[in-house]
Amino acid sequence: MAAGMAVTLIALPGLPRVRAGDDVAALIGAACARENVRLADGDVVAIAQKIVSKAEGRTVDLKTVTPSARAREIAARVGKDARLVEVILAESNRVVREAPNVLIVEHRLGFVMANAGVDQSNVGQSNVEGADMALLLPGDPDESARRLKTDLEARAGAKLGVVVTDSFGRPWRNGVVGVALGAAGIPALLDKRGTPDLFGRPLRVTEIALADEIAAAASLLMGAADEGIPVVILRGLALAGSEKPARALIRDPALDLFR
Repeated sequence: MAAGMAVTLIALPGLPRVRAGDDVAALIGAACARENVRLADGDVVAIAQKIVSKAEGRTVDLKTVTPSARAREIAARVGKDARLVEVILAESNRVVREAPNVLIVEHRLGFVMANAGVDQSNVGQSNVEGADMALLLPGDPDESARRLKTDLEARAGAKLGVVVTDSFGRPWRNGVVGVALGAAGIPALLDKRGTPDLFGRPLRVTEIALADEIAAAASLLMGAADEGIPVVILRGLALAGSEKPARALIRDPALDLFR
């Protein structure tokens, strides 16, 4: 970006509690109208995974889950509800690490993450209702982002990008940070290899996780607890490059030195 350029982040408050079957694009459109926000060409709409999953009906009632022997064994070691562990295993390709209250897995979509993204916070409409409910990641986050992009563009009459965000922990660093689970209308991964640096030296390994950077920026306003801001609009990004989905961010296991 050239000197003097700026990126604006616009939090979109006031969305109602999302339920299965809700039209998320319609809810965002209504919130934009209430807040007098008009989506414009080049805007990127960052949407929290939780409301996408809720709208897609990705909830599981743990009262209906019968844990396997393996789930019970792991639950005893890590100190988790065996029913929850069973749901995590069903969403996973493999268990990467176990520790007290920690279960790191490879999600079936390729993400390496805690609990396969299965979440119990802010799932029910009340603490009582949500006590035995768990929320899964969207079945195909890139497809979710594509559908939302299509619907939002039709409503706004503008060319947009969409990023479906979540919060991940990271090896070697404390704390969670926003990451992209799904993306549409943007280059989720920018390959800078072969382009010159400031002194003309060709870059050899540099790839930029643009969708993750967008998600991290949006998470500054979304928060990760009770803030209740599931949608943030990013305006002023200078996006160049071919559109790539968020799955491009997942490193090929053959190139991963830490597996």
